Amino acid sequence: MQESLNSAGPLRLEIQDWGLMEYEEALARQRSMVEERIAGLAPDRLVLVEHPPAITLGRSATAEDVLVPEDELVRRNITVFWVERGGKATFHGPGQLVAYPIVELKEKDLHVYLERLLGAVTDVLEIYGLRPARKAGQPGLWVNSCKVASVGIAVRKWIGFHGIALNVNTDPRWFESIVPCGHAGEKVTSMERELGRSVPMDEVKGRFVDAFCRRFGYLAAAEAGRKPRHPSWLRLRAASPAVIDCMEERLHGWGLATVCQSAHCPNLGECFSKGTATFMILGTVCTRRCRFCAVEKGTPGPPDPEEPERLARAVRAMGLRYVVVTSVTRDDLPDGGAEQFAKVIRSLRRECPGVKVEVLVPDFRGSWAALQTVCGASPDMFNHNVETVPRLYPGVRPQAEYRRSLDVLAYAASKGLPTKSGLMLGLGETSEEIRETLLDLRRAGCGYLTLGQYLAPSREHLPVVRYLTPEEFEAWGKTARGMGFVEVASGPLVRSSYRAEEMFEPGEILCRPVSEQEVEGVE
Repeated sequence: MQESLNSAGPLRLEIQDWGLMEYEEALARQRSMVEERIAGLAPDRLVLVEHPPAITLGRSATAEDVLVPEDELVRRNITVFWVERGGKATFHGPGQLVAYPIVELKEKDLHVYLERLLGAVTDVLEIYGLRPARKAGQPGLWVNSCKVASVGIAVRKWIGFHGIALNVNTDPRWFESIVPCGHAGEKVTSMERELGRSVPMDEVKGRFVDAFCRRFGYLAAAEAGRKPRHPSWLRLRAASPAVIDCMEERLHGWGLATVCQSAHCPNLGECFSKGTATFMILGTVCTRRCRFCAVEKGTPGPPDPEEPERLARAVRAMGLRYVVVTSVTRDDLPDGGAEQFAKVIRSLRRECPGVKVEVLVPDFRGSWAALQTVCGASPDMFNHNVETVPRLYPGVRPQAEYRRSLDVLAYAASKGLPTKSGLMLGLGETSEEIRETLLDLRRAGCGYLTLGQYLAPSREHLPVVRYLTPEEFEAWGKTARGMGFVEVASGPLVRSSYRAEEMFEPGEILCRPVSEQEVEGVE
């Protein structure tokens, strides 16, 4: 049960660092967080983010506040958004720290809130020896008569959102495309320009979080959990470079790729040292742009007709008894790559008698014909990951659909195949959302489950919101088994194909869609 967000004691503040994120996506996530805060499903939050070039127009703005014609905006890759905050035109871009506090205004006073917000930015600037000033009737901060920070806030049911934009290393020339905040001739500057040197963004973020917590009375930033660091249970012993180099050389010789390498899997060293790997077919370039995945995005080449036989020969040479085969998503192919999966399965059966084959497939855009092609080749385990809870799909898997993924699993289960799925935890999902997603998987006939900690591959990917403890994973594993999952692997370092052969046990398994009556009363 989630603890009360109104309990006595110091105010709670959840810090989220989104790295670099498109403005439109950040706005959608921000609105969702406002609804969560209004409903009491989340604590106060402070979001830190940078945006690609974007012009935002507040309630008081007009089209005349944009000084550049549309074709020039397109050439410069600048997007324009009308938003519900106050004020006129402002610019967001690289090198600018944008802070979105999704917080309850305890005093029900916008003036007090604005003063504290500007005070936090003032504190940061003064640390660097800058002397910020204000102008009567104009929200923001100026240094040497040039604007360095803009403010635009909105409030819904006394939950504040939108926020401030501080020019850290921003090139002021970007602002020539607008009438800044409705004041023609306004000069804009940055901390970098005023100081004559570049300023580390992470350093400014940390100092802003400290100042914000002081001004608003939250727990100290260190206690609030600034940007999460890897806890001790996620620190692995370094794998032997010789072992990794040897395996990579063998795979290169066979002309094969693995998801272990492409997805930056934390278990790569362990698996390679055992001579195992999850093979990735259909190239290493994905047609989708999921925000959690490290696999290269772009335009892939055509399928390799010799790949199925080559993979089967590699498996035979390695002496594997259990093989996991996955792929990038190939929305460019009419069948999504389904026939290549089927060819690989048939080649493995022919070249490696007795081998067990697990496929980890994309959603094939929901094509029943593509699913029939794969299921008709009779893999020993059919795996398709839902990855996260439905509310987070727009930000995590923008080109996927939660219901479609459930339908994919239900189709495979209806064909009598053992069916498996997995979730990443730590992206901001609630306990109730996890529980409902697990029940949805059971209703779809999914009998095998993996639960693991999400780890951001880079600063450009979605940040980790929270690290779950090993005890929490153990508890979720117990909950899932109580729902009727045949086998569950739940732990911080668990991945969808990690030690997959240990989960597979032939015999009596539940591999069909489950009725509502069968999941009623599950604790």
